[in-house]
Amino acid sequence: MLRWGAAGFVVAMLWPIAAVAQGMSGLVPTHEWTVPWEKSRPRDPAVAADGGIWFVGQVGNYVARLDPATGGFTRFEVDPGTHPHTVIVDRAGQIWYSGNANGMIGRLDPVTRAITRYPMPDPKAKDPHTMVFDPAGDLWFTVQNGGFVGRLTVKTGAIHLIAMPTPGARPYGIVMDALGHPWFCEFGTNKIGTVDPSTMQLTEYALADSNAHPRRIARTRDGRVWVVDYTRGFLSVVDPRTRKVEEWQAPMGKGALPYALTVDDQDRLWFVETGAQPNRLVGFDPHTKQFTTPTPIESGGGTVRHMVFDAKTGTIWFGTDNNTIGRAVVRPKPIS
Repeated sequence: MLRWGAAGFVVAMLWPIAAVAQGMSGLVPTHEWTVPWEKSRPRDPAVAADGGIWFVGQVGNYVARLDPATGGFTRFEVDPGTHPHTVIVDRAGQIWYSGNANGMIGRLDPVTRAITRYPMPDPKAKDPHTMVFDPAGDLWFTVQNGGFVGRLTVKTGAIHLIAMPTPGARPYGIVMDALGHPWFCEFGTNKIGTVDPSTMQLTEYALADSNAHPRRIARTRDGRVWVVDYTRGFLSVVDPRTRKVEEWQAPMGKGALPYALTVDDQDRLWFVETGAQPNRLVGFDPHTKQFTTPTPIESGGGTVRHMVFDAKTGTIWFGTDNNTIGRAVVRPKPIS
């Protein structure tokens, strides 16, 4: 069934809940490592070139590395009051983290432990959130409560902030497309947005339902942009070329509270239903339009907030509020 949605989008409402995909009905193998610093909210892992897993302790106020081969953890202290939100690793192996409570982005040298600080140029941009690199190696980020999307030019350290035109937009998850355009969720609204890096022009797109609240975002190789609608319990996709929107209700239904989202190298979407305790990892094949059997998170999860896919090993990495770093093997045979 098709209907016209907000902003001229063609919307396909896919009811009822999609069936479990054939050949994807087994549980996904998972493993979790207990972080040695209690109640520190380890989150938002990133995979380094050497296979190390970097993450932040948002409550514990640290950056850390897990060696999956040994299970060993290494902790790096950051400035008091930083409460880091997200970490990413650049091509040179430098570690970047967002200071969610002190209005800065930090760069950590893991060899010397030296920190370079990049404060926000506007005091209203007090809570840098999620980050992503563009093809040039510059860093784009969201500022949730401050209401900005920003670009940090790594060579100069200059930061350019773009204010959201929609009040209460709450920019949240962010992802980069093949042309170097960032796409991001506006969690406080029913919109997603993108920026043309050559003009810094921001464009917003309204999703179909006015009650939608997109939280995390991913892209498939066909150029479509996927989001999880946290409040309604849907997985949604936008095709920027045709303006068509499709959505599928999560297996748990309205109370699913889908949060963490990523995409694998087969263009399958993976998200976590945080409305379930334990949380559940769910896959979705856009070719068959079917979900996998939900896999419970071993530790319970509490809340799984962000995930990344490592194409080299075919694994998804996540952190949990139950103080673990976890791995889910979604492609059993690694690339040699």
